[in-house]
Amino acid sequence: MNKIKAAAWSFAMTVLALLLIIALLVVYVDPFFHYHEPLAGFPYFIDNQLSQNPGMAARMNYDSCIIGSSMTVNFNTNDFREELGLDTIKLSYSGALPRDDKNILAIVFDKDSLSYGRNGIKAVFMAMDPIVMTADTDATKYPLPEYLYDDNYINDIKYLFNKDVLFRYILKPFVQKQGSDLATIYYSWWTPEYYDESWVMHNYQPAKEADEETPEDAYIERTLANMETNILPFIRDNPDTRFYIFLPAYSVLHWYDVSKERHLDATLAQVAYIGEMLMEYDNVELYDFMTDEETVTNINNYADIIHFRPEYNSYMVSCFASGERRLEKGDMERVCNDMRQIISGYDYQALFERNP
Repeated sequence: MNKIKAAAWSFAMTVLALLLIIALLVVYVDPFFHYHEPLAGFPYFIDNQLSQNPGMAARMNYDSCIIGSSMTVNFNTNDFREELGLDTIKLSYSGALPRDDKNILAIVFDKDSLSYGRNGIKAVFMAMDPIVMTADTDATKYPLPEYLYDDNYINDIKYLFNKDVLFRYILKPFVQKQGSDLATIYYSWWTPEYYDESWVMHNYQPAKEADEETPEDAYIERTLANMETNILPFIRDNPDTRFYIFLPAYSVLHWYDVSKERHLDATLAQVAYIGEMLMEYDNVELYDFMTDEETVTNINNYADIIHFRPEYNSYMVSCFASGERRLEKGDMERVCNDMRQIISGYDYQALFERNP
């Protein structure tokens, strides 16, 4: 009996020791940057926006950040250094809803986060996607791992004893000695050959035509709620930070679907409303890539109806530096009229005939 008790005790102590070693290893390497800044020389593997963004926002050293949807994932942060002299970190969430933007900006501007060698945030680069601005103000695109977003260390057990954390984010990169390039994290999986009209049209299903027109003001109330709850507080509370906000260059096929679904007037009214609201703030620069006709009418620039080539992201950075395509107060009516002309003037029939 004593031998059995001794063996059980020895087994229990061994298990506890192994668990302690695993926990200490996770804390030491900290692949999600939950406790400390990155270790010098460790090849961190970064591919998990939900789990790694909050730690990067809190622990890494940067003076500007990129936030927003998949319209931002193909930015190369080296471009921001070369064009604007900024040390920029990418904190994108594919499919980001306004609440996702709020969640990460709350960490970016948190006083405790700012203690990590930073003297403040010089700039925020942000996609403004009208298609998500009617979401519920508290909705996120995906369920969040709350234990990585809160200050409760008790629930960190989900991080400390996580198989994926141990094997995928600690042991695998340690053995392979190959980490992620921070400049290009979260890049789309599409390689150059996918940015092609035939690929887009092969996967495209036109929207069904709606029976009734959406009222022009249908999206205004929800949009205002999201702006006031999730976006504008950061702009107001950080007057020394420059907010570079852009209207993405969705392809003309996206706008074809919007027209078929009969909410073009409502969508453009929403865009105008957002633009006029943002341009009331001196620390906001609003850029229009939505009406870049040469780009949005060439489907070879896209991998689907909204996602454009990474080269276009580089062009956008050059615009942020030069002021090209920046909007001024009073421009929104012209922008919406230009968009209408692009939509109405495009030869959709020829496109469909080339890709039966």
